Amino acid sequence: MNLTDFTITQTHNGLKKKEFSATELCEAYLDKIQKDNKNIFAFLALTEDLAREQAQKTDEVISRGGNISLLSGVPCAIKDNILIRDFICTAGSKILENYVSPYDATVIKKLKSQQAVILGKTNLDEFAMGASTENSAFGPTRNPYDLERVPGGSSGGSAAAVAANLACYSLGSDTGGSVRQPAAFCGVVGLKPSYGSVSRYGLVSFASSMDQIGPITKTVKDCRIVFDVIRGEDELDSTVVPTKINNEKLELKNLRIGIPREYFVKGVDPEVERIVREAIKKIESAGAKIKEISLPHSEYALSCYYIIVPSEASANLARYDGIKYGYSVVKDAENPGNGLLGIYLQSREKGFGDEVRRRIMLGTYALSAGYYEAYYLQAQKVRQLIKKDFDKAFSAVDVLLTPTTPTPAFKIGEKIEDPLSMYLSDIFTSAVNLAGLPAISIPVGKIGNLPVGLQIIGGPFEENKILSVGEILEQL
Repeated sequence: MNLTDFTITQTHNGLKKKEFSATELCEAYLDKIQKDNKNIFAFLALTEDLAREQAQKTDEVISRGGNISLLSGVPCAIKDNILIRDFICTAGSKILENYVSPYDATVIKKLKSQQAVILGKTNLDEFAMGASTENSAFGPTRNPYDLERVPGGSSGGSAAAVAANLACYSLGSDTGGSVRQPAAFCGVVGLKPSYGSVSRYGLVSFASSMDQIGPITKTVKDCRIVFDVIRGEDELDSTVVPTKINNEKLELKNLRIGIPREYFVKGVDPEVERIVREAIKKIESAGAKIKEISLPHSEYALSCYYIIVPSEASANLARYDGIKYGYSVVKDAENPGNGLLGIYLQSREKGFGDEVRRRIMLGTYALSAGYYEAYYLQAQKVRQLIKKDFDKAFSAVDVLLTPTTPTPAFKIGEKIEDPLSMYLSDIFTSAVNLAGLPAISIPVGKIGNLPVGLQIIGGPFEENKILSVGEILEQL
C-alpha cells in the first residue's frame, strides 16, 4: 500500500508507530500531486512551505515522545474559498486572482492547532456557484474515475483530490449540495453539517443563511474525526450554536428510517434508484425499521433555493467593486475605466464569469422594488413550509435516506450551456440547506465505473446520528 492510500486513522497509527515520518508522508503527497494534478486539476495552488513546516512540527513532537492528535501530520486540501493567512484565495474567480488573505479562517486555525499538514487550495466553481467545477475561471477539474466527466461541484477539486489520493481529506463548502454532490460523483464521503455547527468566519460569502463548511474524507470514521475538530463555537461567527459532542452509541434495532417518496420519482436514473434501494434493504435486513414518509413541499425546494440564494449572493458580491480589493480596471493600462461608475461596472464585468453575473442579476431582480414580495418574501415563506415538513418527519423517524444525486457524474460540457439542467443536479440536496439540517453522502455502489452516493439526512445538530448510520451502512 502507498502512503497516500491510507485513511486518517491508518496514517495516525503509522506515524505513532514510526513506520514513516510526517515529512516523508508530506513529500509522498506533494510528489503525487506534481505527477497527477495536471490530468485532474484538483489543486489551484500548493502551500508547500506551510505543509513542510507543519509536518516538521509533528515529527519533533514524535521524536520527543510526545502525544500527537488524530490529525497531526495528516495531509489535507482546502477549497479555495476558505482563507489561509498569507496565501492567495481566488474563490475560483478572476476578480480575486491576486487576493492574498490577511488572516486564517476559524476552521484553518483549528486545523493548524492540531498540526494538520495543509497541502494547498483546491479548484471550485466561481464563488461556489455551480454543480460541476466547470465554472472555475481557471479551468475545469476532472473526475478521477473518468477524466471525460465532471467531479461535481462546487467543491469538485476537494472531492477529486481525496478520490485520487492527492490528499487524505479535504474541506469544502456546501450551500445547496456542494460537498455532498461531488462526494457522490467521486465515490468519497461528504458531510454538510447543521447550519451553526461550524464557524463560517473566513469563508468567502455566497449565501450567508445557507453556507456551511464540511469535510470530504475516505471513510465515515474519518469524517467524524475532522468534524469533531472543526465544529464548535466561535466568537467571530454569531451564527454558531454551542453544542456538546454526542458520541452516544446507536442501536440498530431501535433505528427508524424514513424514505421520502418525493425523492424516488421520474427523472432519477433507474440504476441509481436500484443501488440506493439495495442499500436501504441491507440496513432493513440488519434490523432497522423502514417507513415511507412524505415531504410534500420538497418539490418547491429548488425553485425556492434559486430565488433566495441569488438574492443573498447579489448582496454579498456587491463588495467586489474594483476599489476596495480584487481586480480593478484602474490597474489595467489599456482600459482605466470611465469615472467611478465606469470603474465599478467594468471591473465587475471583466472580473466575474457568466454564472456569477447570471445569479447577481437574478438576485437583484428578485430583491427589487415591486418584486420583493412576489419572489423573495414568497420564497422565504415556502422555506418555512419545507422546514416544517422535515420537523414533522423527524417526529416519526430518526433519519431519512435518499439518493444524493439523480444521476451519476455527467460528461464535461454536457450541461454547461443549459443552466436549468445543471441546477437540477441539486434537486435532492438543496432542501437540506433551506432547512439548516445535517446530511452526509456515502458511496454505496457503482454504475459501471461511476460511483453512486446515498444521502443520510438528520434532525438539527444530530450529526452523531447520521455519522453512526453511515458507519453501519459502510460495514454492511
